[in-house]
Amino acid sequence: MNLPMPKADRADIALLLEGTYPFVSGGVSGWVQQIIRGFPELTFAVIFIGSRAQDYGKMRYELPSNVVHLEVHYLYDDVDKPEIEPVEGDPEMFRCVERLHDYFRSPNAHHADAELLGEIGAELGGKFGMDQFLYSEAAWNYIRDQYRRYCTDPSFVDYFWTVRIMHAPIWVLARICDTMIPVRAFHTVSTGFAGFLGALAKRRFGKPLILSEHGIYTKERKIDLFSAKWIADNRSALQRDPTELSYFKQMWIRFFETLGRACYDASDSIIALYEVNRQRQIADGADAARTRNIPNGINLAQFAPLRSLRPDSPPAVACLIGRVVPIKDVKTFIRAMRTVANRLPLAEGWIAGPEDEAPEYAAECRTLVENLGLAANVKFLGFQKLTELLPKVGLVVLSSISEGLPLVLLEAYAAGVPAVSTDVGSCRQLIYGLDAEDQALGASGRIVGIADAPALAAVMLELLTDPVQWQAASQAGIRRVETYYSQDTMFSRYREVYDAALGHAAGRGKADAQSR
Repeated sequence: MNLPMPKADRADIALLLEGTYPFVSGGVSGWVQQIIRGFPELTFAVIFIGSRAQDYGKMRYELPSNVVHLEVHYLYDDVDKPEIEPVEGDPEMFRCVERLHDYFRSPNAHHADAELLGEIGAELGGKFGMDQFLYSEAAWNYIRDQYRRYCTDPSFVDYFWTVRIMHAPIWVLARICDTMIPVRAFHTVSTGFAGFLGALAKRRFGKPLILSEHGIYTKERKIDLFSAKWIADNRSALQRDPTELSYFKQMWIRFFETLGRACYDASDSIIALYEVNRQRQIADGADAARTRNIPNGINLAQFAPLRSLRPDSPPAVACLIGRVVPIKDVKTFIRAMRTVANRLPLAEGWIAGPEDEAPEYAAECRTLVENLGLAANVKFLGFQKLTELLPKVGLVVLSSISEGLPLVLLEAYAAGVPAVSTDVGSCRQLIYGLDAEDQALGASGRIVGIADAPALAAVMLELLTDPVQWQAASQAGIRRVETYYSQDTMFSRYREVYDAALGHAAGRGKADAQSR
């Protein structure tokens, strides 16, 4: 899908999206499309932020008519380095930078400096431009002093370049902020770079900022960074402690924690999908008074008719629906299928999701299928329409190592398909219920531990071979999704959020737009 990008001179809400809609399919992108369509009376500007253009293909979604503006930016392609020219650097700005860094290291001890982001952000194109960061003597002295004070890695060269690579996107985000069309509110769907852009925009223009976190961004980046092989570690064998992350991995983790804290500080409304994540947001620095839970909801009318297409007994098909990426731990699903196929030779495991996001991992998964002799049992289907897929499967399976509140489970329930999942995110809540009233609806599947292929296989077999348990889980899922997770309920709660944000901006938008 290669459609023209709409342009407008203003919009009601700017959606700030990192690595998702409209170029990457998946649960978060589907939710964004759902929100846009759910508020046809509002106009949206979509600001897409990606890593590099080569990492994305064509648009995966047809933009609704109320998306009146689309911008596409790449953090590592769009770095516009100024010509090399020695500059002295503004001492006052670097003192502000040091105070802001001290705040992010110890927020409680330096609380008064939280607002410095606004002062520094306003000067990222001026007194603290990229030329100051790259070429000034003050920047060199600051990086050198920080290395001496904090760094435990012996390589100053790697420290110097890590700082440069890490911080360069900040000036790209500043340029995006400078050229944004006037809007009445900002809505970011993660912290990270999109959330930091939201913080810059909030500080710059004084318009409300809404944050909706499907998963906790900093937690997911930590998972990625723990296994990252591209991060240098120059300690000798004697210097290394196997229980301790390398300094540069710690540094990257702190960087993403800082982006998250900046977004929490600036957000007027901080939304989690479920209570565990809301508590995690508070622990990471969010003001509890500005947090709330709004679970995902689905269009029940779209999936309910699929129930009539179900057979009376479970089809011997277990389907993992999701991107073929490490965080989904597709390999554990494949290993579990070896045990399932030993018991049920005709059983099939379907993997329904795109493979282009992590092609090396996808290739490893295909190799694992071959090595385990599962070519006749495990099928890679690519992206599928759920309304066509769900009536054919007996179970939806999530083997992920991290999730938020996965829409795919709700969609499966609405179609009458039970689920098996690892104990991540809100999956236990979705399968067994949150409170006594919810739990009384019954178990809509089974929960197992992370990366436990034997346990995953055991519960898959339990449901696929017992029509009575399968039917009971199916009915529990239908009751749960109809009671707690309808699209109408979600829209009603987001309408409250949008009304509060747009009401706060009302009466100022026109004057602010003219001043910009």
